[in-house]
Amino acid sequence: MTHRAPKTAMALVAVGAMMTLAACGGGSDATSSGSSGASTSTDKIAVTWDMWAGGEESQKWVEETAEIARKQNPDIEISTQTASWGDYFTKLTANASSGNLACVTSMNGQRLNTFYQALSPLSDEDLAIAGIDKSAFTEGALDILSYDGKLYGLPYDVAAMMVYYNKDHLAETNTPEPSKDWTFDDFVATAKGATNDKHKGFAVGMGEFQWMALPIAKSGVQPVNDKNELDLTNPAFVEASEWYANLVKEGVADPVPSASEAGWGEDQYNAGNVTMAVDGTWNAKGYFTNEAGFKAGATRLPKGENGSLGLILGSGFSIAANCEGPEREAALKVLGSLVSKDAQDYLASSGRSYPALKESQPLYFEALDESVRSDVKDAFDAAFSGVVGQHSTGVWTQVNEYFTPNLVSVYTGQMTMTQMLEQAQSQFGK
Repeated sequence: MTHRAPKTAMALVAVGAMMTLAACGGGSDATSSGSSGASTSTDKIAVTWDMWAGGEESQKWVEETAEIARKQNPDIEISTQTASWGDYFTKLTANASSGNLACVTSMNGQRLNTFYQALSPLSDEDLAIAGIDKSAFTEGALDILSYDGKLYGLPYDVAAMMVYYNKDHLAETNTPEPSKDWTFDDFVATAKGATNDKHKGFAVGMGEFQWMALPIAKSGVQPVNDKNELDLTNPAFVEASEWYANLVKEGVADPVPSASEAGWGEDQYNAGNVTMAVDGTWNAKGYFTNEAGFKAGATRLPKGENGSLGLILGSGFSIAANCEGPEREAALKVLGSLVSKDAQDYLASSGRSYPALKESQPLYFEALDESVRSDVKDAFDAAFSGVVGQHSTGVWTQVNEYFTPNLVSVYTGQMTMTQMLEQAQSQFGK
């Protein structure tokens, strides 16, 4: 998924300091910190936690979460290293090749298939050392960092895609608000009803799930099959993707002007320029308190003939394969602390993202303004209903890099969606 905030909303992954990922106890040139005032005696085992972050709010979350882990593990010296989202995975690629990852390495679920070989599978014994009860996590959360039947990390947050809508636009055009059980026919009717000479009813997306979520939901098919093989030319997925592209032809959405508009749909919605857009639950707080001043709403993806297939997305923490001996056991304890109730409560209370631990989830809604709290909770309850784990493949990042400029050509009518998917399948599939 594309974890990006709209330009006019508070960025979750703002540009941070550059880093060089280090091994468990190694130093680096990255933005890093240790325990303030903590003993640096040699009897402590040193563990480094690497995480993407940028801006004061994200950096504060990392340091406060690390401090929770330090208090729970006074015999372990914990240091942190951070970089911006893009820089983090660039450095991770280089260090995975050299077997030099930090003992606790943060991992995004959509990128697991690229890096799992550099990570250590977690056994039940490992989870016991970490103090982890798998049943404490929300349904489907452990699928986020699982590959080929093995667990490669523990999620700290969960996310799902939703349709966000502008209540003011709908009221202005006398268009009914979407229901929890709406269909794709209802979606089209809403988009058409809200389209007028002032605004379009929908904004197409450029990010991976910002555009793919609706075709996946409509077709009931993922673009990667259950064998983790690229399946972009599955007839049902192609048909649903063509339907999606045709929303521009039908006049309910504008084409994207250029590939540089990576967050086109999200930005257009947040600015109040369109009535609906698809984005993740991670941006709910920003949308419901938008600077444009409109009343926001959100609900689950519409239902197709085969129901509404939604994916559970998210990120978490893994143990590097190069982390061995006493350092590995210490890293497991740190891992457990990073997803402990104290850490998850802090994540939820900050409103940064929706925690993976069921017990902590109510605090996320309590952190929201009372005027939108009920609406956001209802939307989340609907969006997370029946979600399944995402299938992925090691070439997923390259596929999405291919899509970005070509989606512009699709939306502007220079190529068809079918052509784009066939070319991507031919280039990146087996």
